[in-house]
Amino acid sequence: MWIADKWKDFEVLDASEGEKLERWSSYTLVRPDPQVIWQTPKRHPGWTHPNAHYHRSSKGGGSWKINDLPENWQIAYGSLTFNIKPFSFKHTGLFPEQAANWDWFRSLLRARGGSAKVLNLFAYTGGATCAALEAGSSVTHVDASKGMVTWAHENARSSGLDDRPVRWLVDDCIRFVEREIRRGNHYDAIIMDPPSYGRGPKGEVWKLEDTVFPLIQNCVQLLSERPIFFLISSYTTGLQSGVLTYMLESALASRHPASITSDELGLPVSGSGLILPCGCAGRAVW
Repeated sequence: MWIADKWKDFEVLDASEGEKLERWSSYTLVRPDPQVIWQTPKRHPGWTHPNAHYHRSSKGGGSWKINDLPENWQIAYGSLTFNIKPFSFKHTGLFPEQAANWDWFRSLLRARGGSAKVLNLFAYTGGATCAALEAGSSVTHVDASKGMVTWAHENARSSGLDDRPVRWLVDDCIRFVEREIRRGNHYDAIIMDPPSYGRGPKGEVWKLEDTVFPLIQNCVQLLSERPIFFLISSYTTGLQSGVLTYMLESALASRHPASITSDELGLPVSGSGLILPCGCAGRAVW
């Protein structure tokens, strides 16, 4: 398992009965987590008086109960600074487990000497984009949500990276890749963190199992002659790490044979010593 254990401003304090108690800087949040199917005594005082608690609804979705929480605040990961706020469906604008991937690919990008071109698809609020920019690379950041792209730009600005070479694009990722193939553009590294389900800017329906492998195959055509890495993350239950390995091996074998590994991502739970599984990732490196 690849564990994101270098955080200072974030911590999973405890996890039990379908929920996790987290510390985001000086604020504690309780959020649901489908992986937490075990039951242990909730002894941490944060369970009783969190700053905010996301409650699921029996009809689907849910809502936040805010006790004492600012509208937004910031947390740091090394030299990076991210803007956090509670918003739809339990989210905060950051997936802390992805720091394990950031640390991995930053060392690869730095080894290239700062000249790498990175494509970040389904780029959300830009955690990976900021990490790649901090490593000296140029980034093309693509997401279908204008609000998420704006948020990502704010994170880059907060991290002191606003002057770095980056393109902020609101676009459907599948169609963008198809156009880039026709344009003849290439990238040294590709990052994608696709959702299980979603819609593009014009209502295009995205279902991961139906579209992810053809997308990977198309992305292979965008790799440069000297690629560095290809990274795909997944939070879809049925898409296990072995499946990511097989997809990358199949798509890359004929054009860019690579060293491929896949594993779960995880976060340490300080109150119990457990590691909380948080999806998986597949990594190809040259």
